[in-house]
Amino acid sequence: MNQKQSGPIGIFDSGFGGLSIFREIRHVLPEYDYIYLGDNARAPYGDLPYDKVYHFTRQAVFRMFDMGCPLVILACNTASARALRTIQRKDLPVSDDPTRRVLGVIRPTVERVEHLTYSRHIGLIGTIATVSSHSYDLEIAKDPAYFSQVEGNATTTEPTEPSFYVHENSKIVASNPNPVILTSRACPDWVPMIEAGKMKEMHGIVKNDLAELLDQDPEIDTIILGCTHYPLITSLIQTVLQELDHPEIILMPQGKPVAYSLKDYLVRHPEMKARLSTEGSAMYLTSGDTGRFEELGSQLIGKGVKIQAEKLIW
Repeated sequence: MNQKQSGPIGIFDSGFGGLSIFREIRHVLPEYDYIYLGDNARAPYGDLPYDKVYHFTRQAVFRMFDMGCPLVILACNTASARALRTIQRKDLPVSDDPTRRVLGVIRPTVERVEHLTYSRHIGLIGTIATVSSHSYDLEIAKDPAYFSQVEGNATTTEPTEPSFYVHENSKIVASNPNPVILTSRACPDWVPMIEAGKMKEMHGIVKNDLAELLDQDPEIDTIILGCTHYPLITSLIQTVLQELDHPEIILMPQGKPVAYSLKDYLVRHPEMKARLSTEGSAMYLTSGDTGRFEELGSQLIGKGVKIQAEKLIW
């Protein structure tokens, strides 16, 4: 691709959830053109092995590159956790245009969540793939703002700055006297039910998973919605937290942190900003049923926007 040719920003997710990210990105940066790609036919990614997540994500990223996108956002925690680093470090440098970029959602989330917690006890809910990857644990552990201690089913991975840590009973304990404690809970049933439009049937499952999370650490005051599908059931999560006598807990969706992080990225990288087309258009692609994508996607985008989706054939 001609490096001087302008093109849209690509937004990729395994399904509908990434629309919660795209909605905020387009609100903050309405002037740019976008291509949204949802791999609904192969969703959910959360219980797939690493190699499949990587293969599917790489396939989507390079399809969007072929469509002229110089910049692709992985609006999916599983893809960000399992594929982003490999694509950035292995695939991009040897591609026909190594100046293209792929960004994820985990780092912007970690940079923001420290400003929300008072107790410094944070919960994370996500897919099996996201939680088992320990990506959030590692991002927090290498951020000097946290110097984190990790409990529960989170992680025991050695941090990148071991001089600040000591191991104690299979936990990572920071030398900081007031460390952040991250406790994680995998919620494998949530995405399939959201993708199937069964949100009204999720109350019992959501309540069980949140109860388990809070049993692990009752001091949690902030919960990261570590899957871009989860903001679609924010009201249900809030209702359940009230029933569990924790109405004070702050829920952190990822749309705004990712959107403003992208805005800052473009300020810091004017060479990429110059490569982006600016007619304010949006194209929607799905590997699944276009009618269903248009119906549910229009509801998720809101503001009276009517999505028209095109079928993507791999």
